[in-house]
Amino acid sequence: MIYLTILTTIITAIMMMNPTDDPIKNTNVRPATQAGRFYDGNADRLCHEVDSLLSNHAGNAACDSVAAIIVPHAGYYYSGNVAAAAYATIPTDKPYKRIFLLGPSHYEWLNGASVNTAADYYATPLGKVKVDRETAQRLTEADSVFSYRPEAHDREHCLEVQLPFLQRTFETVPPIVPIIISTNSFSKLQRMAAVLKPYFTEENLFIISSDFSHYPSYQDACEVDAKTGKAIESGDVEQFITTIEQNAHSGVRNLSTSACGEFAIITLMLMLDPHYTIKHLLYQNSGDIDDHDHSRVVGYHAFAFLRNTSNEFVLTDTDKRQLKEIAYQSIKDSLDGKRTVHPHTSTLTMKCGAFVSLHKHGQLRGCIGHFGEDVPLHEIVAEMARAAAFEDPRFVPLRREELDEIDIEISVLTPMRRIYSLDEFQLHRHGIYIRKGYRSGTFLPQVADEVNWTKEEFVGHCSRDKAGLGWDGWRDAELYVYEAIVF
Repeated sequence: MIYLTILTTIITAIMMMNPTDDPIKNTNVRPATQAGRFYDGNADRLCHEVDSLLSNHAGNAACDSVAAIIVPHAGYYYSGNVAAAAYATIPTDKPYKRIFLLGPSHYEWLNGASVNTAADYYATPLGKVKVDRETAQRLTEADSVFSYRPEAHDREHCLEVQLPFLQRTFETVPPIVPIIISTNSFSKLQRMAAVLKPYFTEENLFIISSDFSHYPSYQDACEVDAKTGKAIESGDVEQFITTIEQNAHSGVRNLSTSACGEFAIITLMLMLDPHYTIKHLLYQNSGDIDDHDHSRVVGYHAFAFLRNTSNEFVLTDTDKRQLKEIAYQSIKDSLDGKRTVHPHTSTLTMKCGAFVSLHKHGQLRGCIGHFGEDVPLHEIVAEMARAAAFEDPRFVPLRREELDEIDIEISVLTPMRRIYSLDEFQLHRHGIYIRKGYRSGTFLPQVADEVNWTKEEFVGHCSRDKAGLGWDGWRDAELYVYEAIVF
């Protein structure tokens, strides 16, 4: 009797349950609209296809420091191998909190970005991938440049084709944040990057979906895509934009675009700072897969953006002594008309910026520096020493009889780090670098020891006196901090 009562109670509860209380029936699932078109619609065949593509790159070591990848989004037959090269760099066991998917709109002009705040899941033949709706909603609340436009997502393929690769890469795919970007307003892209930047951390992964050259000949595609790829590898967003514009006006026949995901790529590059290394993984175009027609092809690149996890930067006393000798010898050899040849340790081959200051009887006699992290340290010190001695426009070139009276001070700069508030800037510890457009300026950290300025005055003087942006010009400029090892 007791068992019968319990059973009756259970049956009654089930019958009285409101169907709307069923969480499965309540979910909003974005269907797999591209299955059977861009990738196989059969689950078993799709698993086999993706696994086979990934196995082509099984020898590529996954890297815990992967922050972002750029992958193509064409049909797997054409671009799957290049996409797999990027996915092979992702560590399968890393517990990412979420994955941001950024791609272009092929059907709708948005003049902004659309974040899918409506879908609970995205479906593929391999199952469902959860959407982080809470984060998606926060983006739309953070800036009006983000909104939800359902038409941007309904039939768009650039994000959907990434999902089977994620499903075969991870045992459980972290929640995704789907973002479609469609605007050529640089200021809006900057706003997007500013909102996304706090999420650009080790706990999240960013996937940027883009194909490259569209419809030129095979040879033209190789040449155009090489230029675009090199611009991305530079990490310089202005160089990337300039390259895209130059490609567009190059007169290459049938070239409709050299990167359909250029706006998503720009957004990513705006979030970068010198703590990232960009690695080109693979290039192919459709002519490499189907050689029947080389007159109209589409190009595909794969890139990995690696976060430099070690911020340790140490120079030994021997390193410092060698750098002083290199600076002195560089000046002396220039006076003697010789080319400097000098030994260097492995430490001195690391790429970083440096300033060389010359003092005579305690007075500045020349100071020139270089911020780029594109030349080995020993070469930068040699070049800057020569420049400080002979090219500083504030002083006449150094004379031979002055050489023994010169004191050499070297400031080796640690990698620059982008900041978004003066709260992150520490007076006396940090140097400041301000950049807006083609204007830039800097104060070394030791400048603060020579003046009695507040942080705001320090930055204001740099903005006005060094960058030429006016006293308050720094407020809408890019700000970077760095430290200096001075000796």
